[in-house]
Amino acid sequence: MKINSEYNTKESLLKLYNKPLLELVYQSATIHRKYHNPREVQMSSLISIKTGGCSEDCGYCPQSAKYETDVNAQKLMSVDNVIDQAKNAKKNGSSRLCMGAAWREVRDNRDFDNVVEMVQKVNSMGMEVCCTLGMLSDEQAKRLKNAGLYAYNHNLDSSEEYYSDIISSREYNDRLNTIDNVRKSGISLCSGGIIGMGEKIEDRIGLLMSYMKMENPPESIPINALVAVEGTPLEDTKEIKSWEIIRMIAITRIAFPSSVVRLSAGRNSLSIEAQGLCFMAGASSIFAGDTLLTTPNPEFNEDMEMFDVLGLIPKKPFQDGAQPTSHTDQINENKKQLAEKREKELLLARKNAEKLNFQPRVIKSVDSLTNDK
Repeated sequence: MKINSEYNTKESLLKLYNKPLLELVYQSATIHRKYHNPREVQMSSLISIKTGGCSEDCGYCPQSAKYETDVNAQKLMSVDNVIDQAKNAKKNGSSRLCMGAAWREVRDNRDFDNVVEMVQKVNSMGMEVCCTLGMLSDEQAKRLKNAGLYAYNHNLDSSEEYYSDIISSREYNDRLNTIDNVRKSGISLCSGGIIGMGEKIEDRIGLLMSYMKMENPPESIPINALVAVEGTPLEDTKEIKSWEIIRMIAITRIAFPSSVVRLSAGRNSLSIEAQGLCFMAGASSIFAGDTLLTTPNPEFNEDMEMFDVLGLIPKKPFQDGAQPTSHTDQINENKKQLAEKREKELLLARKNAEKLNFQPRVIKSVDSLTNDK
């Protein structure tokens, strides 16, 4: 069941949200057990392949170039560096790798060519590959699909009504258009939001209603709690209570029974007991590793200890969908062939120069000419 028709209105979802907490968790846990293995939790890793310098003004994000934070702009990571980190993540138990770039939108340039290669190589490792790169055109989505991308993350962040209070550099419809492009390409959709940004409960309900309106809601819905970072407009925002996260996970699980609900940013502030209630309420994925893009996150060994205490099992990749096939990327292939052709021409030119005993002309400086006189 993609959408629970019993809770497809704001009124019904709001009533559900305000239900006594333990009754709410019991209801969501019952649905969770029906559609998912309650002991399985996917360990995912998130790599910031392009950090900082973003032109957007998202009020929560330390990677925006508009704010004075401790995050420094960096170039895109090399393909080899990303693969090394992917291997380490897989070794530590992650079955899904998400690559995030601090871009407003994807541009058809060398950086995107390298991202396509990253997708191909990580997919060949037997990991689910997810990307979050900003706005995406129809053709760019198709190219990522061809490379073997499993999922694309593009959050709506909050309700349409509250969205403009947090972001002015991109419209809500821009996000919906990217989601449409992802859907048309056949890539699995990962899309959720952030709570604790000063929004009302009605805005949290409004976020879920945006997904209710979709013909196909996201296969993955990440629930993030704001991590307030110094230098951002939301730096002084009060941290929300763990119960609010648990409630949001519970109503998301009930509203979208077959979607994977992901316990994402903000987990560092939760106790093992609070995380246990999140898993009981319907969360079946976490991000593992000591950083989540640029914010703190529990380390691998801490998570393995938690799994042992709670009796959880790491979820294997491709349990919710078949592994995509990586096809040859024609753009990269053409560039590779052109580079090889140029290398051969250069090598031939050098050999011909050696046969002719070619010596480059020596150009004297003005000073040397003066000295010769």
